[in-house]
Amino acid sequence: MADALLTNARLATLDGPGYGLIENGALAIAGGRIRWAGSGADLPAEHAALPRHDMDGRLVTPAPIDCHTHLVHGGDRAREFELRLQGASYTEIARGGGGILSTVAATRAADEDALVATALPRLDALLAEGVATVEVKSGYGLDPATELRMLRAARRLETLRPVRICTTFLGAHACPPQTDPDSYIDDICLPTLHAAHAEGLVDAVDGFCEGIGFTPAQIARVFDTARALNLPVKLHAEQLSHTGGTALAARYNALSADHVEYATEDDARAMAAADTVAVLLPGAFYTLHETQAPPVAAFRAHGVKMALATDANPGSSPLTSILLAMNMGCTLFRLTPEEALRGITTHAAAALGLTDCGRLAPGLRADLAVWNVQNPAELAWRIGFNPLHQRWLNGAPC
Repeated sequence: MADALLTNARLATLDGPGYGLIENGALAIAGGRIRWAGSGADLPAEHAALPRHDMDGRLVTPAPIDCHTHLVHGGDRAREFELRLQGASYTEIARGGGGILSTVAATRAADEDALVATALPRLDALLAEGVATVEVKSGYGLDPATELRMLRAARRLETLRPVRICTTFLGAHACPPQTDPDSYIDDICLPTLHAAHAEGLVDAVDGFCEGIGFTPAQIARVFDTARALNLPVKLHAEQLSHTGGTALAARYNALSADHVEYATEDDARAMAAADTVAVLLPGAFYTLHETQAPPVAAFRAHGVKMALATDANPGSSPLTSILLAMNMGCTLFRLTPEEALRGITTHAAAALGLTDCGRLAPGLRADLAVWNVQNPAELAWRIGFNPLHQRWLNGAPC
């Protein structure tokens, strides 16, 4: 943590309507927190003596947050990419022993050091685009030892890079072959969740509610356990079909319902009432050649917060670019550039239950991204171009 005064900046505070733009802005930082943000002409005298950093007119935004990833895993699924191009569906590949279960086998074979080593390049790609906070899920173990190993590996990432890691237990990701789903929930998933919580490895609990995953009733048992442990929940819901997962998430006041391509207007109403964030994952939509887009108009109409994330994973979204996720959110789902920027900052923070970041406002963490752009829309406009000038974490450039 450090004290600093950023001057000659174009601030996109996202604090208020629109981008919350402040021209010729200044940002005072002390103890790793934002103390003041506004026009440089109005800088309070109490901040004038802070060490100055001239931004030379660059755009400063809250640092991006990737609120849905599967960064820690073993192996790859490049062969499945080939199969999909030959016409195989995601469901067909999964039922043939591929998909999640193929990654489970590779992850079980990897020790903790190997999981960390292979995750670091993926994490570095996100950090290179200004990301300061990353959510990392388990879910490729499906047995106690591997699930716990994945979560320990995720926690270690924070000790090796300047980044904030939020861990999510996704034991209810898939059911191992020749295993009854209800027995798996009772005998493997729930005891492992208790063990992970006792070890301090879990920030939230997730599940995959889908025809090739688990039913709402089965997920509800996982959520009941999470509630008893005082852990927030989130859910992979309505990605490939409408199974009632989004309504379930809303009933449990979930932080987020993710994917939600098949969510309905009633689902949007329920999410709005529960303040559940819709996390849109265009990388999976793109990779799987889906045609059913999330009901963005309904989310807008009912005031549902919309976040964007990479869904970085080896199968359905091998994406480690938050900037490309912004572009995809605009081009595939018709978000506005402002919605896309809020989606990777303010609303991404809400999807993780974080209240100390995502905007440039007094009292919040000084996690910042400084960009070589003039217009905030440029962040979502370009494809394959990284305009990051500098990333700040806890008030210090890194």
